[in-house]
Amino acid sequence: MAEDVNPFESLQEQIDDAAVYVDVKPDVLERLKQPERVLETNLSVEMDDGSIEVFKAFRSQFNGDRGPYKGGIRYHPNVSRDEVKALSGWMVYKCATVDIPYGGGKGGIVVDPRNYSVNELERITRAYATELRPIIGPDKDIPAPDVNTGQREMNWIKGTYETLENTTAPGTVTGKAPTSGGSAGRVEATGRSVMLTAREAFAYLGKDIESATVAVQGFGNAGSVAARLVDEELNANVVAVSDSSGAIYNPEGLDVADAKAHKNATGQLKGYEGATTEFTNRDLLTEDVDLLIPAALENAIDAAIAEDVEADIIVEAANGPLTPDADEILADRDVAVFPDILANAGGVTVSYFEWVQNRQRFSWTEHRVNEELERIICDAFDTLTETYEATDAPNYRTAAYVVAIERVARAAKDAGQFP
Repeated sequence: MAEDVNPFESLQEQIDDAAVYVDVKPDVLERLKQPERVLETNLSVEMDDGSIEVFKAFRSQFNGDRGPYKGGIRYHPNVSRDEVKALSGWMVYKCATVDIPYGGGKGGIVVDPRNYSVNELERITRAYATELRPIIGPDKDIPAPDVNTGQREMNWIKGTYETLENTTAPGTVTGKAPTSGGSAGRVEATGRSVMLTAREAFAYLGKDIESATVAVQGFGNAGSVAARLVDEELNANVVAVSDSSGAIYNPEGLDVADAKAHKNATGQLKGYEGATTEFTNRDLLTEDVDLLIPAALENAIDAAIAEDVEADIIVEAANGPLTPDADEILADRDVAVFPDILANAGGVTVSYFEWVQNRQRFSWTEHRVNEELERIICDAFDTLTETYEATDAPNYRTAAYVVAIERVARAAKDAGQFP
């Protein structure tokens, strides 16, 4: 991370910034800034050599006023209590921004999965699922993939839950393999919503995205799919991408699919022959491009980096990639930032579609999934920009939070207080 900023404090600051434009009582606002509960547990797991290793794990359930808690599970050495609290809060407001009937949750295990075998990761995941069992379920809390997790881990969680509950409940998790009840279109959903947001942003601002130069920081699922789709479907020119090994650059444009194949084969972008230059992630973030897509972890762009950003438009594929100070600087510099709670909402939106299909026991085609996703993201974009213009909010993030806070507060008011 570029700067040691507490992500939970960033979330609360973003809510406070938007509250100025919302008619909500201070006591209600305070409730909307705190998680309802946080599970913290220690997993004792047998390793392949017979030893026992202990892993700290979390699950935060932030707010359930609009529906079951919803959010991913990440495996990363930097997972912390405050991080999952922040991420679960962002999920609340993300779901509200795109108006799908979920609350927000998030979980994680403090682990570097690269250091463990597949069998060890399965035992770690099943131990975690056992701890989650009392608080998750199709009508309670529905986990999904996040950083360093995917279909495999979701299948393990689903299998553990169903075995312990002696039931069949595919809607307990989303992001599963299609053979286990997963949805068509789910794998590329986050990257697709980033692409759709970029398309709508350029059109709204009166700019031509065809042949626009693009830099993507982070080349995991969201970043690589977003890069491919802005290249293939929008005819933009992806000139720089990066992963943890560094950034690669070609002013004439990169072959995104070929760069992805290189990363799959070698485990890193570094050394890709189609690049003319290799530099650092920081260099990528300050490259002179039309569109910057931060798609790695939170706090990637701090105040110092924001001063040097040369992009005209930023579309956030990661959760919380800008610190609040960076937001202010970029707003002052007239850099248009389209926030994570809209841009990367494709993942949770198609997770919602998956959950609906699981409940109906009826599968949709990929065409229907993508068509419904486009409708929801475009409608949410229009609502955001209308709110931005109507409230005179300082940036698009604040406008998105105005929309989301109003929806969550209204749901809480309509439900009443119990007890």
